[in-house]
Amino acid sequence: MTPLRERMIGDMKLAGLSPRTRQAYTQAVKRLAMHYRRRPDRLDEEAVRAFLVGAINAGMARGTFKRVHFGLKFFYTTTLGRDWPLFSKKTASACRSRSVCPRPSATTRFAGCSPL
Repeated sequence: MTPLRERMIGDMKLAGLSPRTRQAYTQAVKRLAMHYRRRPDRLDEEAVRAFLVGAINAGMARGTFKRVHFGLKFFYTTTLGRDWPLFSKKTASACRSRSVCPRPSATTRFAGCSPL
């Protein structure tokens, strides 16, 4: 086992992640490394982004994609301490729930809000 993998596993144990989650996250990092045939700590943000976009374009299931995304996010933000915009929290959409969306009038349409 590589020192980097050991460190990630240790970080996940400290974070209180379950064994199955730890396995899924390490598998996600392994997938990334195998895809590029390089150590994951030597990849830049754009390479990781391209990997994630490629996974979506290849038809990866949403649940699988989420596990891969969160595994890579944990690795890069927690284990390596990289603060990449790729993994930062996205801004909220124009309307978060139906209760805060304005009702559209006959002549006005609101982008980002679904009709009630």
